Amino acid sequence: MAKEINLKEVFAVLKKRIWIVVALTILCTMIGYFYSQTFTTLLYQSSSRIIINADSEYRKTLQVIMKDPTVMEKVAQELKLERPPEALAGQISVQSIDTSQVVSIGVIDSNPKLAADIANTTAKVFKEEIPNIVGFEKVQFLSEAKVNPYPINDNQNRMIIIGLVLGLIAGIGLVFFLDSLDDTVQSNKDVEDYLGIAVLGKVSKMKKRNFKKRMRVKKELEFRGETIGYK
Repeated sequence: MAKEINLKEVFAVLKKRIWIVVALTILCTMIGYFYSQTFTTLLYQSSSRIIINADSEYRKTLQVIMKDPTVMEKVAQELKLERPPEALAGQISVQSIDTSQVVSIGVIDSNPKLAADIANTTAKVFKEEIPNIVGFEKVQFLSEAKVNPYPINDNQNRMIIIGLVLGLIAGIGLVFFLDSLDDTVQSNKDVEDYLGIAVLGKVSKMKKRNFKKRMRVKKELEFRGETIGYK
């Protein structure tokens, strides 16, 4: 027989130690926030466009040359970057737009201005050097890269939400784990399970305020009884 879940008991368990759920949720949310602020390097993307007047096969060859160390070294020199050509080439993506002669030079960097500068300088150096490399001169600028102030990997909200959900789950799990370790008698069902007898009644919990109130009423009734007897 499947064990029935008593929702009232579940809520009672959560209510008893709700501070654990709240504390763990806040803690994990704060950890997610600080993690996103400390360990996430924001990256920015910018792209310039050029027109390469060549057929698709030859254009692919020219696009490969664009990321060759010969071109990348000159780009690094012009921008005074202390980066090896291979690392600089890894930041750049070159692709034709919709199989047209328009080629996009995309750059990703942690500095939005530098990303735009690398894209524009790569287009400039390629146009200057490609005639010397393969004797091809049919390259022209279409549009310059602009500074993009919006990061492409801003996942701060995602980390905060993940921290909140994990904290909530961990808090609820810990509450029920602690409750499973608590072997004190807490309900009528516990009494019936432990002793094997039915509960016929129970004494309500006495609070200090209620006790004082009852004592005051009792004294008033005794006083009224004495007064009536005296009359």
